[in-house]
Amino acid sequence: MKKYNANIFLLITILLITTCLSLSAKSPIKPQKRYVISELGAVGDGSTVNTKAIQDVIDKCSVEGGGIVVIPKGTYLTGAIFLKKGVNLFIEKEGVLKGTTNPSDYPQIKTRWEGIECTWTSALVNADGLSNIEINGEGTIDGSGAAWPKIIRNNPQQLSKAALDSLRKIPRIGRPRLICFQNCAKVRIVNVKLLNQAVWCLHILYCKDVRVENINISADHTILSSDGIDIDSSNGVLVTGCSIDVNDDCISIKSGKDDDGVRVNRPSENIIVEKCHFGYGHGGVAMGSETSGGIHNVEVRNCTVDAGNWAPIRFKTQPGRTNVVENITFRDMQMTDASMAFEMNMEWRMVPPIAPPSKVPPIFRHIRFINITGTAKSVGNIHGLKDSPIKDVIFKNCKISAQKGLKVDNAEDIDFSGLTIDVKEGPAIIRNNN
Repeated sequence: MKKYNANIFLLITILLITTCLSLSAKSPIKPQKRYVISELGAVGDGSTVNTKAIQDVIDKCSVEGGGIVVIPKGTYLTGAIFLKKGVNLFIEKEGVLKGTTNPSDYPQIKTRWEGIECTWTSALVNADGLSNIEINGEGTIDGSGAAWPKIIRNNPQQLSKAALDSLRKIPRIGRPRLICFQNCAKVRIVNVKLLNQAVWCLHILYCKDVRVENINISADHTILSSDGIDIDSSNGVLVTGCSIDVNDDCISIKSGKDDDGVRVNRPSENIIVEKCHFGYGHGGVAMGSETSGGIHNVEVRNCTVDAGNWAPIRFKTQPGRTNVVENITFRDMQMTDASMAFEMNMEWRMVPPIAPPSKVPPIFRHIRFINITGTAKSVGNIHGLKDSPIKDVIFKNCKISAQKGLKVDNAEDIDFSGLTIDVKEGPAIIRNNN
């Protein structure tokens, strides 16, 4: 009898657990609470500065357990804002989050800028040390980038006293990046339009598990250093379905500069860029030039490049930037009217100040170009170092039509058998054995 009761109890317990699991699986996910900034003090008239109002909404959302901060229809002018735990940002289709051009609206923070950890100017949208964070929506984040040089250089009387004080105390105040995710995990940014960043657009720094999907990045071609996406010492990044047209590299993969990059010693690795369109820019997808932490395991695939892009496939470093760039694959790419199809330069932009050569020189190796086709002014160059030649580069089913050929020096184990070059001037491959 006791055994019978025990069996009945076990059966009931199993049924209860099964029922609870079934109900849990079928239960709808509780919708996140929405915090619409226009309902909580922000004014979308394009002239009211809403920095405090928007930050107050973000703080309120976080304190109350998290949710979605909504940028509704209208143009909401703001300085730097800082996302908090549990807060996602949603920009509605006709909503615009627009950056001010007042330097004092962007505090100095601890970050990395151009490969060196330092105190530097915050971004317009900042996220530090957060996880499960998302920026979504069909609206726009506008950095007012074209106005920044004019504001600082030509119209200092328009700056506030605090801004002028900042400019006097800091030898070179930085322009704000548009968005910076720093020390974050499980990041998603999707669908938004990013416009006229004052300097780098989307900076992914010390992050892991990042998805960038279906975003459009566009910058006026007068804005210097207006990189599209900078993946900086980060692990596990997918960029898919994006369109980028800027005045520097469309995507740049970085890992620190010179001795400071060696000290930090964090690579960028396990990165996929796919199904993207690159318009004008100094590069399509670039490795470097900050390579001191290493770059490993990158695949760029199924992308198109046009609009006179300088170098759709780009590798760059300097002798003072050590470590290894390896296991890089570009496949299934179509380029039209590029300046050069391939740029691989280990003495890139050797202008002062230049760090002395590192004890262990940088290394470029294990690189694959597969199904790369198109037209260019020049096929490009493969330029290594005498004490560290570029090694193990294989071309498979690549066809380039160009005015001039491919210059090669300080390179070993380069398999050109899968590269067909139709060149109008001079030899297809120009070798320099010096």
